Amino acid sequence: MTGSFVFNAESRSRTGSRAARALRRADRIPGVVYGGHEEPVYFSLVRNEVVKNLENEGVYSHILTLNIDGKPENTVLKDLHRHPSKSTILHMDFQRISKAEKIRVHIPLHFIGESVSVGVKKGGVVTHNFVDAEVSCLPDDLPEFIEVDLSRVDLGQSVHLSDLRVAPGVELYALAHGGEQDLVVASVQSGRISDSVEPAVEGAESTLSGNQ
Repeated sequence: MTGSFVFNAESRSRTGSRAARALRRADRIPGVVYGGHEEPVYFSLVRNEVVKNLENEGVYSHILTLNIDGKPENTVLKDLHRHPSKSTILHMDFQRISKAEKIRVHIPLHFIGESVSVGVKKGGVVTHNFVDAEVSCLPDDLPEFIEVDLSRVDLGQSVHLSDLRVAPGVELYALAHGGEQDLVVASVQSGRISDSVEPAVEGAESTLSGNQ
């Protein structure tokens, strides 16, 4: 799906860890765009502009405009690297697209019907195993999100990848290309805790409370 997300970037000739650290100190984010039968191009983006775009989850499932030195290219956000213990963005990978070639993109999952789920009404608790699913399709067929309806899921039941409904022309990559199990996307399990189960370590609660 084509959207209005624009990323303005400046090309860079210096690469490597030292150059990347220098960019981050200047409040810029290093990035690269590849694919489209062209050579990779390295660039940097203004951190504040990136953070503002990323506030909308649609940025992950739309065709993006990447302006490098004023030259626009149609791309998708392929990968986002964050600091392992912080939310700081360290690097961004974009992929050029062609309307005639399929792309692989992770699409957000929207869970609906949880509050009226058959299993939840019986005291069950919903567990989400994934927040997105990888699809393969032509750029014009790219969905904004995939709905996961939990309203009819009973206690002990699950929703698998094969249960997800996608539009014609859109494939769930894990199922279409083999080698993957029909993974559980979400399930409804009993929310009860047996009365016979006691804390493994007395005082564990006070230890946790002390860290708050």
